[in-house]
Amino acid sequence: MQETEVTKIIPSGRWVSLDLKDLWRHRELLYFLTWRDVQIRYKQTAIGVAWALLQPILTTAIFTVIFSNFARFETSDVPYPLFALSGLLVWLFIHTAITTASSSFINNTNLVTKVYFPRLIMPLAATFAALVDLVLSLVLLVVVMVYYQTNVTANLLFAPIFLVLGVLVAIAFGILFSALNVRFRDVKFALPFLLQVWMIASPVFYPASLLTGNSKLIFAINPLTGILDGFRSSLFGTPFDWPSIAISAGSTVVLLVISLMVFKVMEDDFADIV
Repeated sequence: MQETEVTKIIPSGRWVSLDLKDLWRHRELLYFLTWRDVQIRYKQTAIGVAWALLQPILTTAIFTVIFSNFARFETSDVPYPLFALSGLLVWLFIHTAITTASSSFINNTNLVTKVYFPRLIMPLAATFAALVDLVLSLVLLVVVMVYYQTNVTANLLFAPIFLVLGVLVAIAFGILFSALNVRFRDVKFALPFLLQVWMIASPVFYPASLLTGNSKLIFAINPLTGILDGFRSSLFGTPFDWPSIAISAGSTVVLLVISLMVFKVMEDDFADIV
């Protein structure tokens, strides 16, 4: 007789175990859930994925009108539309990823309660689906940089590092809020407000150089401070503020670890509560 493979689901002996082997075995599920989320987002829309370009264009135009005419920010030799767009495309990706990841379990109740798979796949798939918007926005950014005849320097080699850090921030918050939203349904009401406050507290539409000294280092505890500042320095060839970048990178790592710990502690009850 042919032997039947038996899968045993047992609790880990460690408090926090990512079980990367299990994630790797279910990599195809991660791919299909990601692709499904991309298709659902633009299903039955009139202009489809063009929304990924329209949103940063319109938001940049609004910021340019407001902050170029009424509250002028010093952005060195970088045209303000280009400055704003470079921050917005990272912020919009993080905003979209966190928002969709936070409701990933609530929107997939039948799958979560009936089928076993690593629960971490749900928020990861939502985050990876938002990468499509980020890629399209980067194409738009390149076009705008060519239009303004931006000089490309060796700093550009560091740009992928800051994008990866941005993805890690989105993953960390997506994992955290997806777990909290299962147990505390207040999250769906509080999250939009928290994201608004976070955007204002981040150098999305204003330069991080507005703050100096110790104030800037404290400000860098916000992961987006060093990420956005470093990303802009990569694009426009300006000096890197390495102390702020180091603090923001450290905050990102700490945030990711805390999010994973919270998620692993709470995930055993997801199927019962959701």
